Amino acid sequence: MTEDKKETTIKERETAVLASVIRDKQDELQVTEYLDELEFLAETAGIESVKRFTQKLSTPSSRLYMGPGKIAEIAAYIEENEIDTVIFDDELSPSQTRNIEKELKCRLLDRTSLILNIFVQRAQTAYAKTQVQLAQYEYMLPRLTGMWTHLERQRGGTGTRGGAGEREIETDRRVIRNRISKLKEDLKKIDRQMAVQRSNRGSMVRVSLVGYTNVGKSTIMNLISKSEVFAENKLFATLDTTVRKVVLDNLPFLLSDTVGFIRKLPTQLVESFKSTLDEVREADLLLHVVDISHPGFEDQIAVVKQTLQEIGAGEKPVFMVFNKIDAYSHVPKDEDDLTPATKENMTLDELRRSWMGKLDTPCIFISAKDKTNIEKLRRNLYTMVREIHSGRYPFNNFLY
Repeated sequence: MTEDKKETTIKERETAVLASVIRDKQDELQVTEYLDELEFLAETAGIESVKRFTQKLSTPSSRLYMGPGKIAEIAAYIEENEIDTVIFDDELSPSQTRNIEKELKCRLLDRTSLILNIFVQRAQTAYAKTQVQLAQYEYMLPRLTGMWTHLERQRGGTGTRGGAGEREIETDRRVIRNRISKLKEDLKKIDRQMAVQRSNRGSMVRVSLVGYTNVGKSTIMNLISKSEVFAENKLFATLDTTVRKVVLDNLPFLLSDTVGFIRKLPTQLVESFKSTLDEVREADLLLHVVDISHPGFEDQIAVVKQTLQEIGAGEKPVFMVFNKIDAYSHVPKDEDDLTPATKENMTLDELRRSWMGKLDTPCIFISAKDKTNIEKLRRNLYTMVREIHSGRYPFNNFLY
């Protein structure tokens, strides 16, 4: 191979190191779970994580996020190992981003920009692409610096604001503001079209699947509706809302699947996807799907509940669906261990008898992969939908 060909050979994968601050109230197990999720996000974006850096601080440094010594350690490692990117497990402020870029001199991603990049890759429809673009521009606007590649070149002159001396950075800001305004108008038009579509569905009972990302919502939708919704073992496999008409024992209803939630979901995405989440807000019943095999499933439940409150769906009736019992594992306690058992020590039966089995809301334990308890899930869902339907149409009960 000639030298010219060697130079044009494409590097196999982008490499990255992960960086996170351990707060006072966090234990190392929780931080490990968070960094595992960040690594999964990086993998979904096509980035290979090669090392992790953590530092215990009461609060992240307002200047460099981490201490200067830790940043210097990261800088030495990326230079020695030719690392492409550093990914921080928090959203960095514009000033933190500028200060860290000066120290590390490599590509910098924070959690928010990483999730936005994944959404860009995953967006398929014009609606999803418009929503993601809006979120990107709103994230980018306060972070523009002279080092950014300009979106549009403009020379000063007669009729231009600021005259010949206008700085290019101000031009870029104005370009982005204009594009944000245009995207918001485009979304309003699409929102009106979607509102008409929803109104044309009549008053059928609406059921919506919600949950943390990658818990198996799309697989469950396929099993209930007997359709072929795209399902993949990656984060944010579903961005666009999918709605299917389902009929269980002559009882019709609408079942929708939409984007999964995640810890620290960027506010820009929550805002731009609010119209997509109208399916959740207008639902009569929420199927909250939980990955019971995930060590941090309780935290994930809390994130979903908080996000539902934020979008105005926190008071909806909920049916808890604990999925992936096929992947559940536990660590038995030693006989001489007298400390209280944790959820990591409990068998699945013990978990069923714990607080989950005593919830005020109904729940079920299933495996979508092995189709365990799927028929029971359908029967329970039928009973709940029938109750909502009979309350809405008391004279149509002869249907069932």
